[in-house]
Amino acid sequence: YRPKQAHRLAQARLLTKPKSVKLTDTLKQQIVDEIRQDGSPEQIQGRWLVEGRPVTVCPATIYQFIYADAELHQSLKPHLRHKKRYKIRTGQSEKRGQIKNRVSIDERPEVVDLKERLGDWEADTVIGKGHQGVLVTLTERVSKLELIAVVPSKHADGVTQAIIALLTPYRSVLQTITFDNGKEFAFHKQISEALKVETYFAHPYHSWERGLNENHNGLIRQYLPKGMPLDKVTQEEANEIARRMNQRPRKLLGFKTPEEVYTKMAKAAQIRMVHL
Repeated sequence: YRPKQAHRLAQARLLTKPKSVKLTDTLKQQIVDEIRQDGSPEQIQGRWLVEGRPVTVCPATIYQFIYADAELHQSLKPHLRHKKRYKIRTGQSEKRGQIKNRVSIDERPEVVDLKERLGDWEADTVIGKGHQGVLVTLTERVSKLELIAVVPSKHADGVTQAIIALLTPYRSVLQTITFDNGKEFAFHKQISEALKVETYFAHPYHSWERGLNENHNGLIRQYLPKGMPLDKVTQEEANEIARRMNQRPRKLLGFKTPEEVYTKMAKAAQIRMVHL
């Protein structure tokens, strides 16, 4: 009874969750005022949810609003976490978005943004100096669990097989994967079918839409400094890096480890599935 009741309450929260809306002049001014107080787009979204405002905006929408006005962007630049403006380079065709049958992050269920359920992952690759060596990285959004695989190149076939192998042990509570726009993820349909998971793609040059995975790629550089080739890294070494990251207490998790949080939530999820 209790698991069913909890499920109904969770569904009710989703139905009453404030919806993202088109920015009005009033909302735009409120955003500008809060950024000038050094609030990040993520903090603005989170605070508005806490305050129970009837509307909310996602960080990507806030960044797009700021970047659309060069003068405004310049004035707010000292207060932004992302100093670099992400844009498509002029004078050349944009090829990163030409992945067949890709589904935009705009279509991703809103429940993923709540970060309340287990099984929503972000994916990317880390490239060694001179394109020597590649790591496939996967980060679970709630528990912060990290998975790393060594692949010989960015070819989609090898990356696809690595992702399937990494996530197969976690497929019982797998929900979604959000990819970067690299062509190495071109076989996303194969991943979706093999793991029975929904896949989505962030907007080109919007790395903050996979912010946790981007942050973890930076943490990996603590062990494999930027500017070094990765072709000599073994899978055993990659597993050890992931182990250290997953057993490191995290402030965001109340100083629990990603491994502890994932294990506890996975067990709870399995119990709920039995009773539903």
